Amino acid sequence: MSIQIFGMAVSRGVAIGRAVLVASSRIDVAHYFVPAEQVSAEIERLRQARDAVVAELAALKADLAPDAPPELPALLDVHLLLLQDETLSGATKQWIAERHYNAEWALTAQLEILARQFDEMEDDYLRERKADVEQVVERMLQALARASGRMRPSLDAGLRNGAVRDFGGEEPLVLVASDIAPADMLQFKRSVFTGFVTDVGGTHSHTAIVARSMDIPAVVGAREASRIVRQDDWLIIDGDAGVVIVDPPRIVLEEYRFRQRHSELERARLDRLRNTPAVTMDGHAVEMLANIELPSDAPAALQAGAVGVGLFRSEFLFMNRGDDLPGEDEQFEAYRAAVIAMNGLPVTIRTIDIGADKPLDRLSTAELRHGHALNPALGLRAIRWSLSEPGMFRQQLRAILRASAYGKLRILIPMVAHLSEVRLTLQALARARQQLDDAAKPYSEVELGAMIEVPAAALCVGSLLRHFDFISIGTNDLVQYMLAIDRADEAVAHLYDPWHPAVLQLIAHTIATAARMRRGVAICGEMAGDPEFTDLLLAMGLRSFSMHPSRIATIKQRILRADTRRLAALLPKVLEADDCATAWAEALRTAAP
Repeated sequence: MSIQIFGMAVSRGVAIGRAVLVASSRIDVAHYFVPAEQVSAEIERLRQARDAVVAELAALKADLAPDAPPELPALLDVHLLLLQDETLSGATKQWIAERHYNAEWALTAQLEILARQFDEMEDDYLRERKADVEQVVERMLQALARASGRMRPSLDAGLRNGAVRDFGGEEPLVLVASDIAPADMLQFKRSVFTGFVTDVGGTHSHTAIVARSMDIPAVVGAREASRIVRQDDWLIIDGDAGVVIVDPPRIVLEEYRFRQRHSELERARLDRLRNTPAVTMDGHAVEMLANIELPSDAPAALQAGAVGVGLFRSEFLFMNRGDDLPGEDEQFEAYRAAVIAMNGLPVTIRTIDIGADKPLDRLSTAELRHGHALNPALGLRAIRWSLSEPGMFRQQLRAILRASAYGKLRILIPMVAHLSEVRLTLQALARARQQLDDAAKPYSEVELGAMIEVPAAALCVGSLLRHFDFISIGTNDLVQYMLAIDRADEAVAHLYDPWHPAVLQLIAHTIATAARMRRGVAICGEMAGDPEFTDLLLAMGLRSFSMHPSRIATIKQRILRADTRRLAALLPKVLEADDCATAWAEALRTAAP
């Protein structure tokens, strides 16, 4: 029977595929696909784990004291029988053979199915036997972890550490999860999944923002999804309406497949703009830059027609590494690879922006001293974190400077708010240069920029620009801090409003101040890749947009159709309106030629 689950529409489009449920609340494991040639070896891993648990339970039974309660040997016998039961071992092998799941994932997938069957039993005694199955599976997972010489990783670690790899299955797959952390999305975008659904999240959570930037159909806040959806169910994810359809009727499936084909044709049409210069109708050239997370993203930026990288999020090199953080040489190789891949086009590297929803596995020195922050969004993050770790900060600066010898490179400092932070940053940069000079390592001059993400920085941007060559407005955090809204908190997410008059007035002020001081200004937040804001930002005087490569063609199309002189004339009245979104839409409608 078809079921509809309602959530929040956060990323447009339609995804159709088999459900891959990785939201088990009972047991978290690594999830990845094994290549076809390794399926037999993976099944052997499973068999060895089962045999190890059988031997373990047999030894426990043999060691029982003579006066042990009779229930204990009986319980061990039940567990031994379960280990031989085909509904567990046979079906688990089938997940590996047919879907190429790793052994741990296959076990938890089969556990989901068996657990549901037990839950539906009317007999209380039989229903309670679910706990026995869970205990047996847990023992097998522990045996698999021991055999691999490591502790069993969590679900998040499994996804983030390259767990979900490309797999040439015939049927499309969609991911159903409790939540997906920002770092997980790095693996998600290189995996086989065509869309995702999460139980939690808001329209402006980091996960939703990344989904939109990557143009992946997604629904978040579908609270019961991971409980209702079963492994291998057919799903339709309607990213426009915020609806997930479980086991859709054939006629509904065909209707959504038609919508998918129409979207693909539209993407192909936009792709023809790739090599067209972004110039407005009245002759203003606009810089179309790309946001990337890893050096391997650079080819996609070029393919999309980007004329440079406006934001290289360097923190993704550091995340999910435990204590094994990248050293100077490893960072240098990554930054150099990105610079070389861009073929002489500029690359802007943001120094590590750790904190809030992007934590490191290891605690910083300050965190060890003071403990975890009560409010991470207002705590030790971004440049504050870097300045609290001066050795690591200089190490990163040296790596970036060394990469500058291979092409045009700029450094971007996140979350600047105080002139004291600026002075300490300039001192760290000078020290890094001196250390490279002492070691006779080459580097070139680099421009230094500041991220404008804190209202204080936007209001005092003139003072900051006396120390920086350019600025980049991070609208995601700027809106969050301007309105005192945690965009990941569902309770207040509906109050996150980029159209708020105070937000738009502050952005307009920042752009105008940079233009007056003849400093470069870009926007690298979500607003840059949202076509609803393109005309408005052009009216404010913005001429540099940085976004995910998948958004470039859509925004370029809007730019090619824009007349900045006409748009600028509409701006003053809109910025004074109580409802800026409605006022802007009305102004565009009435001023249309």
